[in-house]
Amino acid sequence: MKRTLKYLAGAAVTAAVAGMATMSYAAPHDTAGRATHSATVTAAAPAAAPDAAKKHAPTPRIVEPGERVTGAPGFELWLTPEGKHWTTPDMPEGQFRSVVDGNIDLGSPGVSVQSEGTPERVYLSGLYYGGKGTASVVELETQAGPLRGELLELPGRPGWGVWYAVADPVANDDSWNFVSEVTVRTTKGKVYASLSLR
Repeated sequence: MKRTLKYLAGAAVTAAVAGMATMSYAAPHDTAGRATHSATVTAAAPAAAPDAAKKHAPTPRIVEPGERVTGAPGFELWLTPEGKHWTTPDMPEGQFRSVVDGNIDLGSPGVSVQSEGTPERVYLSGLYYGGKGTASVVELETQAGPLRGELLELPGRPGWGVWYAVADPVANDDSWNFVSEVTVRTTKGKVYASLSLR
């Protein structure tokens, strides 16, 4: 599968890194995107305490700077105060998405998407930032169907985090349209940040 690294920011598109299976979408105010450089089982809440489930909504996994998290074989992510780092099987040397270069406004809700594919899997990840409340879950609409991902944050509530998910590829995959929507929700079920690519 051959794709090109692409960034979509509103109507602006920048192509780079030809021959690599990568594409990225960024929130509208992110006009210069760059890439330079789990099953869980939970018990049901007691019937007498319906509010208990709301109080125990999932929260992001807190990771130390540089701590690597494996999303799938060859797909690793780690966070530093400067931003998101990740590898894929096609890019083992790693990629980087900054949160300090002025390309995103941490004071406004936003979410970005980076999508890289191989014949076996589609690797999805991105930043989320600037929303109100505590991020709880990321929901995606993809050509492979609805998908839920995982959230990562650094300690100390930095105002941003990283989401990731893995999907099966689909026949005749149109890489421009694999992801059509990304929504990060809070522990109260409200929208923290969202991005529609339709």
